[in-house]
Amino acid sequence: MRYLFCLLFIPFFSCSVANKTFTASEIKLLPKPEEITLGEASFLVKNGKHISFENEDQKQTASYLVKLLEAKTGNQLSLVESGRADIQFKTDETLEDEAYTLLVTPDNITIKSNSRAGAFYAVQTLNQLLSEDNNVNQNQSKWLVPSIEINDAPRFKWRAYMLDEARYFHGEDFVKQMLDQMAALKMNVFHWHLVDDAGWRIEIKKYPLLTEVGAFRTDSEIGTWKSGKTSGEPHGGFYTQEQIKDIVAYAAERNIKIVPEFEMPGHSSAAIAAYTWLGTADIDIDVPVKFGRHYDNYDVTKPETIQFVKDVLLELFDLFPSDVIHIGGDEVPYEVWEKSPRVQKYMAEHGIKTPADLQIDFVNKISLFMQDHGRRMMGWNEIMGKKLHFDFEEKKDDEEAETELAKNVIVHFWKGDINLLTEAASKGYGIVNSWHKFTYLDYKYKGTPLEKAYRFNPIPDGLDEKYHKNVYGLGCQMWSEWTPTNKDVEFQTFPRIAAYAEVGWTTLENKDFESFKLALAEIKKGWDLLGINSYKIE
Repeated sequence: MRYLFCLLFIPFFSCSVANKTFTASEIKLLPKPEEITLGEASFLVKNGKHISFENEDQKQTASYLVKLLEAKTGNQLSLVESGRADIQFKTDETLEDEAYTLLVTPDNITIKSNSRAGAFYAVQTLNQLLSEDNNVNQNQSKWLVPSIEINDAPRFKWRAYMLDEARYFHGEDFVKQMLDQMAALKMNVFHWHLVDDAGWRIEIKKYPLLTEVGAFRTDSEIGTWKSGKTSGEPHGGFYTQEQIKDIVAYAAERNIKIVPEFEMPGHSSAAIAAYTWLGTADIDIDVPVKFGRHYDNYDVTKPETIQFVKDVLLELFDLFPSDVIHIGGDEVPYEVWEKSPRVQKYMAEHGIKTPADLQIDFVNKISLFMQDHGRRMMGWNEIMGKKLHFDFEEKKDDEEAETELAKNVIVHFWKGDINLLTEAASKGYGIVNSWHKFTYLDYKYKGTPLEKAYRFNPIPDGLDEKYHKNVYGLGCQMWSEWTPTNKDVEFQTFPRIAAYAEVGWTTLENKDFESFKLALAEIKKGWDLLGINSYKIE
């Protein structure tokens, strides 16, 4: 792979040619492409030009480009089916799924891809290349694209941003803004944390109390963990199924898959507040005001609880076309199961030795249910039954689960010895690496500065190369316990999200932090125009 700035001679012969030649220092793209060859002169975007396409997927992306160019430049271009045009979408079956070739000459622009994803990412690159010529009369503004050839493809297939809306509801407009910014950075998975102790944020028709009760709390802890302070104000909100469908369609137009997270069997207080019978303790509770890990879990030994989980999943399947559904599975307090005679009786009858084995037994059953419906389970790496936590009694030191996690489950690594990731990948599990030390956006910039985020490598040292394919990519997580407003979330997310975007897309040999910062400065201008509250990087 190479990243070159060569000058390619392209002759002038069109009356619409813009004669500015761009220099290598003016080409700032983020994430950095795989290969660039820079030419002479530039393509002029103006009214009346045509965009052609060869199939329905290309037509959708071409329509997106028409809207993008009109919004940015004021110029109106029109679509034509096949044939000669100023901007042409073409099929190249030799290219991989998300790969593309972008060829710009003074006369035309050609976008080659073998998928809608590849064409869409070429458009995002084209948008970054598009610039206004400041050397002309203000009344005759020109929008130019440098003559260039770019061959590009992502390093990883999973490039995710996670937004936690269980702790604070951020709303449809904000989610769409985040999807827009993800698309511009070629990120393709929106991991949507919609269910937790602090709130249930998605309408489920069969269980209306989940939102009538579970989506609202009387107060919220503020400041930091165990601060003893609260906001003194109630908080709540949820998405209707119609809103979910609209957001899913909005994301799909931007080549983003939405992976919902339905936490189980822990972090379930909001659901248990709505339906007491779901829990193990058989105690009526309110949606918690304090954040963190709470006492009760779903009682996974009760048939009615299993049916509830399946019913909710069936509605999620209808709302989210994603092939992957996230079930959380983290920070399950086993004490409540250990104290429950009903749970202990079930475990004895079924030969289940430890609560960790009980959790894996439950997870495996639900993963099979998902598989029967054409879906694949994903969960935080506690679902493998290993001890990760030392700040609460997760399991006894001498306890290791004997039950093996189903092989079709994607393990979302976030905590513990990195060797746990290596071990899981070596056993054939699909892995998404979100090691909290590098990818948690709720952490302060002092602990996770921009450069540390940029240096993150989802492939751990020591993993045999033959298992690298089992690491699908990375996710960066915006947990929102201490970011109640949208501006707070923006401050923690931007600009680090751009670093993770380049980690996911750009090969190691093409990465360079200094050139990244130059490209980031250009991207930030767009954030500033949108009023995005980004952290200032010196």
